[in-house]
Amino acid sequence: MLSKFEQVQKQWGGTSDVIDHWLMSRQQLLIDYCKLAGLPPFDKKTRQLPTSSQLQLFSQQLVDYISEGHFKIYDMVMERWNATGYSPTEEISQLYSQITQTTDPLLNFSDRYCAIDDDDDLPDFDKDLSSVGELMELRFALEDKLIELISESLACPPGA
Repeated sequence: MLSKFEQVQKQWGGTSDVIDHWLMSRQQLLIDYCKLAGLPPFDKKTRQLPTSSQLQLFSQQLVDYISEGHFKIYDMVMERWNATGYSPTEEISQLYSQITQTTDPLLNFSDRYCAIDDDDDLPDFDKDLSSVGELMELRFALEDKLIELISESLACPPGA
């Protein structure tokens, strides 16, 4: 995910403040995910889980990233499009719809782990964290396609 992020940042970073903001938010989420996923493997006897504060931080950043994408980023793009007379294509609408399908499962992870205590047993944590990583990867791939279309639309507005 990090190497793909670096490619996207090189390709689309600096083309628009909206896209730059989106990528910076994604970068922070990836860093925090890697911190959680980077905990050493464990067996039943030497189990090492993230602290409740680490899980709360990641859960909050996950919610913030999702909310920002659905509300702030989308609103910023729509505002730019309205100013230039551009309207979303069917491809953009379909991509956005596919992105929103990842929202509930990601929020479910956040809901499940945001209020745990340090002494709670988390038997499904590894599986759940892996699923979140896969969902984030899918979401980011869809967002990358959307970023490409948005970037092109903002760079060359209708009638230009």
